[in-house]
Amino acid sequence: MLAMTITDAAPTSAPATDLVTELRTWLAENWDPELTVAQWWERLGTAGWAAPTLPTNAYGRGLSRSDAVIVQREIAAFGAVGAPAGLGLMLAAPTIATHGTQHQIDTYVRDIVTGQQAWCQLFSEPGAGSDLAGLTARAIKDGDEWIVNGQKVWTSLGQTADMGMLLARTAPDAPKHQGITWFACDMHQPGIELRPLREMTGHAMFNEVFLTDARVGDSAIIGDLNQGWAAANTTLANERASLGAGGGGGGAAMVEPGTIAGKLDRRVGDFVDPNAAAKALARAQKPAEAKKEKKAPSAAALLIGYAQGNGTSTDPTIRQDLVDLHILGELGRMNNERLKSTRAAGGDIPGMANISKLSMSSIMRLQRDLGLRIAGAAGMLHAYTPEQKDALDAAIGNPFLPMITMTALYAQAPPIYGGTDQIQRNIIGERALGLPKEPGNLSTVPFSSLPKNG
Repeated sequence: MLAMTITDAAPTSAPATDLVTELRTWLAENWDPELTVAQWWERLGTAGWAAPTLPTNAYGRGLSRSDAVIVQREIAAFGAVGAPAGLGLMLAAPTIATHGTQHQIDTYVRDIVTGQQAWCQLFSEPGAGSDLAGLTARAIKDGDEWIVNGQKVWTSLGQTADMGMLLARTAPDAPKHQGITWFACDMHQPGIELRPLREMTGHAMFNEVFLTDARVGDSAIIGDLNQGWAAANTTLANERASLGAGGGGGGAAMVEPGTIAGKLDRRVGDFVDPNAAAKALARAQKPAEAKKEKKAPSAAALLIGYAQGNGTSTDPTIRQDLVDLHILGELGRMNNERLKSTRAAGGDIPGMANISKLSMSSIMRLQRDLGLRIAGAAGMLHAYTPEQKDALDAAIGNPFLPMITMTALYAQAPPIYGGTDQIQRNIIGERALGLPKEPGNLSTVPFSSLPKNG
């Protein structure tokens, strides 16, 4: 099937004042806390405000990423519930908008932007970690359907997903990058089993997924048959851009989408401050000189305050690392601004998403090590349940400690998910710097003939 052409709906940068005025007017006319979550998202999504970077034929407004951040912030400032959270909006929607047909966009993307369906990512496999193209999950043709067998792992939020972004091998005798197909997979069907993976943090965000004679139709192929690697790269590019350091968020109330989360029929006003709209109006009526944009404190600022509070800020090595953390955060922010201005001028910075992903990993590792040094012996204490958290808070009276220990335990994940640090360096070297690829002809060898881990 042919992918939709969306060059006529490339992201544009709208004048900020016009954009804000239009959005504020729309919110004033449409926000109603008595609506259900589903009713509110129907309005938000079909008007293009849930995913404004998508093209207009895909329930978006064709806006730039920087203008989309303005939209998110304005929705938050108004006191309304923001767009449906999750991987559907982040990854599936832009991939389908780029590679799908208009019918697929109307089928899948509409349900994403209106929160009707939550999505997960069925990419990684136990035997194909960093080498995603080495996946072995098989899809075999059966009439106008495909029968899928295999195993996936590290599936974020799979337990609440209605649909999955599935990569499966449909041509095992083709070279490994050329025999993969991207499917939209129904997660509710028989033959799909999820098992949660409990992390060292105490949470279970990830899952392993077993597919046993699961079925997907021809109509669920996004892009061309056996050419799913192109669609997968679109998915991964959006993932890295959203995970990288220096990105901005809207801060609006985030609510989980889909049928399993159980939020669609609830009153939307229950998820926001009931006085937020009045506060937003009061802020808008203040003189311009009295308005100050509130920004969330950076990781460096939080740790600086913690170090000052317990006296460790006098340690010269801690002071030096606090400065390093601040510098890394500022570099991420400046790179993000540089990319915005370059794109507004019609250009791009090759490899910036990968650079931002690497930077985020470095920041997380430094936060981990520095936070534990500041916490000292207390850093060995961590609460894994709400009951433990209450007991720990009562015992030590330190509200910062859970943030320190959770960051320390979680810091091992960012250098792995979304493409390992090693993969990011390879991409930067080969695609941005033009360095030669590793020698060999593995890219032309049929997958079925490849040596193990080849």
